[in-house]
Amino acid sequence: MKAVVVEQYAPFDQIELKDVPSPQMEPGHLRVRVEAAGIGFVDGLKIEGRYQTKDPLPFIPGTEFAGVVEEAPGAPGGYQSGMRVMGMTRSGALAEEIVVRPETVYPLPDGVAAEVAASFRANYLTALYALSARATIVAGEQLLVLGAAGGTGTAAVQIGKLLGARVIAAASTPEKREFAREHGADAVIDYTQAGWRDTLKELTGGQGPDVIFDPVGGDVSVQAFRSIAWRGRHLVVGFAGGAIPALPFNLPLLKGGALLGVDLAQIPTREPDVQKSLMSKLIGWLAEGKLKPAVGRVFALEDFREAFKTMQTRAALGKMVVRIAR
Repeated sequence: MKAVVVEQYAPFDQIELKDVPSPQMEPGHLRVRVEAAGIGFVDGLKIEGRYQTKDPLPFIPGTEFAGVVEEAPGAPGGYQSGMRVMGMTRSGALAEEIVVRPETVYPLPDGVAAEVAASFRANYLTALYALSARATIVAGEQLLVLGAAGGTGTAAVQIGKLLGARVIAAASTPEKREFAREHGADAVIDYTQAGWRDTLKELTGGQGPDVIFDPVGGDVSVQAFRSIAWRGRHLVVGFAGGAIPALPFNLPLLKGGALLGVDLAQIPTREPDVQKSLMSKLIGWLAEGKLKPAVGRVFALEDFREAFKTMQTRAALGKMVVRIAR
């Protein structure tokens, strides 16, 4: 089978597409023919060996996928050959086949394209976990989403609206701000402008946002927290901007505010029941058409480097997806 293979930690443009043996089947597992794989910021860090945990070399990158079950000996988890599924695993998705445990996949609702499913689970589970389980946002509260046109940011805009929040989307270009509007944002703001906090104050009636969804990091995170409402909650989702900010401890004191960490990788082991409940809600919204995930550009497997380049240069609108055809 064809697969992207990381033999040494290196920039994505040094990684190659290779012909490798199909993964060995294991008892109680499923073999899935991968139709599409999502590309996220974490995938790029793993390839370069800069993520907080390292995959043993060599490895096939890619954590999110959608496809068709090819082998299911004994029907583990109730899955059978021919069923369409979407899943998330530690690695291995940027390949024509993947072998996974049944608990890592979910049945794919009818009518949902593989490209949509492959861009769904990580971003939307992160957004729903952050906003509902961590920030406990309620209808009528004001939500500021930083990096609102990226994959996770777009998910937060859409989930925030479904939860009844008034959503203010912060993005750096007119194209990104328009993209955020198209996906439900009530207002937009350019956080690269010197007076953006004054604009935010006006948009929130002088109170500041009740909740900040922050996958960006850097100085903008500190500036956003300085504008937070009394008893506001700032969700630390990631550092796509590259810099980990240092927040003066007097700010949470003066604001009565809370800094809340959001780490999707730990939810399955630390809060499995919460994950199950949230995924059930997400899949329900997906099946009912209430939630329409924002797919960015779709690339052929041979063009996987271009997918990473688009994502890492922050030119992405929505999530990048690699279409895998055999």
